[in-house]
Amino acid sequence: MDGVALSLVEPVPPDAAAPPPPPVDPAAAPPMPAERRLDMPTQSFWRFKAKERRRRAAPKLWRTPWISRFVTFGGGLALTAYGGHEMYRVIDVGGVTTLKWALLALFVLNFSWIALSFASAVVGFFALLFSRRPPPLPESLAARTAVVMPIYNEAPSRVFGALQAILQDVEATGLGAHFDWFLLSDTTNPDIWVAEERAFAAMRRRLGPDARVYYRRREKNVSRKAGNIADFVTRWGGAYEHMVVLDADSLMAGETIVRLAAAMEADPDAGIIQTLPLIINRNTLFARVQQFAARIYGPVIAAGLAQWMGRDGNYWGHNAIIRTQAFAHHCGLPDLKGRPPFGGHILSHDFVEAALIRRAGYSVYMMPTLGGSFEESPPSLIDLSIRDRRWCQGNLQHSRILGARGFHWATRQHFLTGIFGYLTSPLWLCQLLVGIALVFQASYFRPEYFTAKFTLFPVWPRFDAERSLALFALTMAILLAPKFLGLILAMIDRETRRGSGGVVMLLVSTLFEVLMSALLAPIMMLIQTGHVFHILFGFDTGWDPQRRDDGSVPFNAIVRRHQWHVALGALTLVAGLMISPSLVAWMSPTIAGLILAIGISYITGQRWLGLVFRRAGVLITPEETTTPKIARKGRALHRLLARAGQDEENCLVAIHGDPELRALHEAWLPARPPRKRGVVSADRALAEAKLADAESLEDAVAWLDRGERLVVLGDRALLGMLARLPRRAEKEEAAAQEDATRLAS
Repeated sequence: MDGVALSLVEPVPPDAAAPPPPPVDPAAAPPMPAERRLDMPTQSFWRFKAKERRRRAAPKLWRTPWISRFVTFGGGLALTAYGGHEMYRVIDVGGVTTLKWALLALFVLNFSWIALSFASAVVGFFALLFSRRPPPLPESLAARTAVVMPIYNEAPSRVFGALQAILQDVEATGLGAHFDWFLLSDTTNPDIWVAEERAFAAMRRRLGPDARVYYRRREKNVSRKAGNIADFVTRWGGAYEHMVVLDADSLMAGETIVRLAAAMEADPDAGIIQTLPLIINRNTLFARVQQFAARIYGPVIAAGLAQWMGRDGNYWGHNAIIRTQAFAHHCGLPDLKGRPPFGGHILSHDFVEAALIRRAGYSVYMMPTLGGSFEESPPSLIDLSIRDRRWCQGNLQHSRILGARGFHWATRQHFLTGIFGYLTSPLWLCQLLVGIALVFQASYFRPEYFTAKFTLFPVWPRFDAERSLALFALTMAILLAPKFLGLILAMIDRETRRGSGGVVMLLVSTLFEVLMSALLAPIMMLIQTGHVFHILFGFDTGWDPQRRDDGSVPFNAIVRRHQWHVALGALTLVAGLMISPSLVAWMSPTIAGLILAIGISYITGQRWLGLVFRRAGVLITPEETTTPKIARKGRALHRLLARAGQDEENCLVAIHGDPELRALHEAWLPARPPRKRGVVSADRALAEAKLADAESLEDAVAWLDRGERLVVLGDRALLGMLARLPRRAEKEEAAAQEDATRLAS
């Protein structure tokens, strides 16, 4: 009996063992987890009662930064008053005419903008002088956080490589179990759609079956990025207490994300915590100028904002953590009445979401010294102007809700700052034109107008030249002060100083950046003025995908974009020489920037020239000298994935040639109700007819346009028709074999 019992527990010889179960393919799992829905009611800008605002859970954390606000706004107001008084003294010689009053009003408006920026930068400078180190890394976390990356027609190798790098960096902290990862696609390009699915399947296989990484594509990108995030929140947001929102060009260190999650857990009143993203990975000269400016001057400006904003801050739409339930309950965006550009869905949704969550009683604040937060910037002036036009429309839209009920005064200030940031360009242009008109009047016309008071002699348009020169020097000093405050901090900080090439190279880079900014400023003035008037006249911007990679814009496109800038610069030069040579000297930076606009735009968009400056040590940033680990990892993964060449492979060829990919694609398509009889879309009818006529895959590729390809990819029946098409070579080979068989018989 014992022998029988022993025989039952003896190990079975290996050669007689049952075969192991086949490995589970991680890519075959559902692309998204089970839904955990949250209601996201649409908010009203005009119906709100103070009693609806939640009570503070941690009142001791709500310290109002009165000193910073007094210095920022009091100092800005005092400087504006002084500048306005000095300008009045400049134009008061011989009496003030209508044109002079116009010049004074425009000067005060423009001067107030730079005065406020200067005062805020001074506050930021002293804040950074005495700043504390980032909080220590927490040993544990209690809540679950979703990290979401909305994407729209982006290169899959870039975004999937970046997200994997961030994921693995978070895992390295030992707290990766508290985070799930989501790629939220609004892609409308069929080739990129299939490439995204292929990249997602490959990523899951690389990370293994335990990786909690997910992918979802919306068929219609309703409300664009805001709608993309809202779709995630309403369907899956209930499973997560927080979400970290990234952009397609974002990189965040794992420690930074973990610290954000810990800060949100420690502050029950926090609704949004924003980081300061620094620009990295830029190679064209234009982008390198932006990268250097953001790294050296950006922290001063951001620290100033963080100091006076306190817990009444703003949100920039990415590289931030959000309390999911609060966002769902209070940030459902309504469409604005009327048609675009001022009506319809809200473009600059981030400012409005910050306003709504702050109105509900949650705090919004920035942690500018946290570090480990990065983004990229447009590679050329043309690319910047395309993005800037969309931002311009979004910020001008905020004028519709500036007076909304329940908004904190700091929220209204954020809106005004965004609006005025674009109105300064046409105001500056008007100031220049009025100044030219006054000089022209003094040079060519005998004045025959009189003031309101009875005088025996006309009012001559004269100016106090000495006081005018002093006021110009003051204006330039205030305008450039934030740059030099950032430079001082960079030279004080050892790591920043050494990482930027030392004191000498920091000075050289700063002087070069100031020169380039002076030349680019008049071009941007005209570009933004054009955007403002374009929008005021009712033209909608649209939402084109951004060009992320470095590269050259075609020269003919640059000429078309800047030809009127050059013409205006030449006209101003000729008119100035006819009026007064001193006027030309005064306006020389503006005139030079406009006349050289085509050359500046072309040269600064060149990658090779940016690399020359990098090798020379000019415009170097610490993140280039010692590349952050997350940036190295993201770049390596991007290059590795791009080497496969699948980012832009024809979607029909990819689906046809890879049955496994086609099976995954069909499995991931959303369930659809049966088509109603008699209701057929034109695209579907054409796609089906073309597939029926096609004798080979090559015919389908040649005949189906982009819209029809999207229909095919979204319809299982049409995918079946596509899969049954032979390749032309296969068809020709089959025909040859048939002919050979016939001849042999």
